Amino acid sequence: MRYVIIGHDVPNSLEQRLAARPEHLARLTALRDAGRLTLAGPCPAIDSADPGPAGFVGSVIVADFDSLQDARAWADADPYVAAGVYARVDILPFKQVF
Repeated sequence: MRYVIIGHDVPNSLEQRLAARPEHLARLTALRDAGRLTLAGPCPAIDSADPGPAGFVGSVIVADFDSLQDARAWADADPYVAAGVYARVDILPFKQVF
């Protein structure tokens, strides 16, 4: 089943994000290569594709997992969690219609 993972950044997270980004992207690449990733990307803090120093307010990932518990375990192991980028992470079942 698909799940949406929504990471909510702490204020001024850009420096931590940049430091943890290579490991974060490696995990997403592994999901993609396994055919389990539907989409992933950050939410800019301002209305711009490149927010510069304004940074980001969060991230959205939609991917296939066997269960909500598996999605939670995967999200909890994210380098952004370990680096203190996310203040909290919400995970919800997701039904893709389009």
